[in-house]
Amino acid sequence: MEMAGYLVTAVLVEGRSPREVARAHGVSKTWVYELLARYRVEGEAGLVPRSKRPRRSPTKVAQRFEDDIVLLRKQLTEEGFEAGPETIWTHLRRRYRGSVPSVSTIWRVLKARGFVVPEPHKRPKSSYVRFVAERPNECWQMDVTHWDLRSGREVEVLNIIDDHSRLCVGTFVRPVTKAIDVVTSFHEAAEMHGYPASVLSDNGAIFTAEARHGVCVMESELLELGISFKHSRPYHPQTCGKVERFHQTMKRHLATRSPARSVLQLQGQVDAFVEYYNTVRPHRSLKRRTPAAAFAARGKAVPAIKPLRVPPHCRIRQDKVNAGKVTLRYRSTLYHVAVGRAHERRRVLVLVADREVRVLTMEGELIRRLILDPKRLYQPLRP
Repeated sequence: MEMAGYLVTAVLVEGRSPREVARAHGVSKTWVYELLARYRVEGEAGLVPRSKRPRRSPTKVAQRFEDDIVLLRKQLTEEGFEAGPETIWTHLRRRYRGSVPSVSTIWRVLKARGFVVPEPHKRPKSSYVRFVAERPNECWQMDVTHWDLRSGREVEVLNIIDDHSRLCVGTFVRPVTKAIDVVTSFHEAAEMHGYPASVLSDNGAIFTAEARHGVCVMESELLELGISFKHSRPYHPQTCGKVERFHQTMKRHLATRSPARSVLQLQGQVDAFVEYYNTVRPHRSLKRRTPAAAFAARGKAVPAIKPLRVPPHCRIRQDKVNAGKVTLRYRSTLYHVAVGRAHERRRVLVLVADREVRVLTMEGELIRRLILDPKRLYQPLRP
């Protein structure tokens, strides 16, 4: 304002010409004439610097788009869903089916409205070595994660993801997930989506018995189906990164819900999330398609290994007769086998060959022989 006042004073008080004043002070004569015109109309207020903002901006985002961008950001965040610029762009395209602001424009709107928090530079994406199955059902990833009910009780959630499409083919909530539960869940998922060519998991005891130098029920089941079973390197969860990332996405959504009171209620919350995840949520790694669309876009892989007949699992264990019975575990379920109170407190050998069970004294005398009935937890002396 001081410079403007000086120039006006030099012209009006000293009587110098606007051209001379402009030339002497290295400014535009047009600006001097403009200052004089504003001073004659507004007085000293006319010499206050004016905003250089243009009166109109043809490329400015329409107000309705700005409002929609902010509303979508809030809604998706409150629901615990991914709410980045690309996701918002996809939702806008579905809503308006025409020209919508670009992803970079959406990012600028979010930044201007205070939704973008500056983060430190991350490792460049080009440095990652990624593996993606070529076809749906070529590989399934499975893993168990944990979640707390309202009472504070911790339960387990088994998630199974298709590697190619990221489709969640099954999610199962249980108080505790046992090895036989993994098999049951796997067959339920396969009934809906078909059997995969291979399965990838970590080295949990419910997935593999390699550390125990044996074969667990899931391993034997896949051998009989001709399905390859692979395991990640110990202490390297990145190998199963897709299902691990799904855990994170699911938990982010559950954190926005009221804590479930029961396993059944939590299963309902998880099922609702999976429906949204599979059929509505655009997935960044799938070029903004949904997992369901990616799963249906290509032909499905099928088991390619010749099915193998798994020999009966044989083992020997020692036990002491208690209340006229001994115990043994079959397919992760504990069974009680009656041998009679006449043998109370006696130490015995239990020989198990799949479902065939023989109970002998330590001297080799046969006490009982039976074929285990999986439907009965107690095996009486007389069927």
